Amino acid sequence: MNNLNISIAYESYDQLEELNAADQSLCVQAKEALKTSYSPYSNFKVATAVRLNDGVVVSGSNQENLAYPSGLCAERVALFTIGATYPNAIIETMAITAHTDSFKIEQPITCCGACLQVMAEFERKQNKEIEVLFYCLDGKILKVKGIKSLLPFVFVEDRLAV
Repeated sequence: MNNLNISIAYESYDQLEELNAADQSLCVQAKEALKTSYSPYSNFKVATAVRLNDGVVVSGSNQENLAYPSGLCAERVALFTIGATYPNAIIETMAITAHTDSFKIEQPITCCGACLQVMAEFERKQNKEIEVLFYCLDGKILKVKGIKSLLPFVFVEDRLAV
């Protein structure tokens, strides 16, 4: 038996103003995208803003459905929009935030496993890591470089590639 450990590196910021101007702007755009969330069942709005290498920003927000599995997370809404609209684009950075009127969110929220797997596929396709900002409104921001830090055992099977 081998006993192994995994560690991740990330940056932590106490407030938005500590980020560079481009990342601040992306977080603000993610906050703005909360307005497009359709979340009447959970009342938990999630949004993302994704900056492409040419400066274009694509937003996404969670879209719920009465049949819960039929909804889609904000991250995948934005990523699939990029895949369909900008198929050769390189994703530089994503900012993800959330809001609910039900309680105060005190820590940055992170992505679900399905979204992480989709993000990993985009990294694989573009052969470049994606920087992710988890932005707690009026609070802490976590910055991670590369999805493998969040999903170290990402599903990869090279024999499935064409």
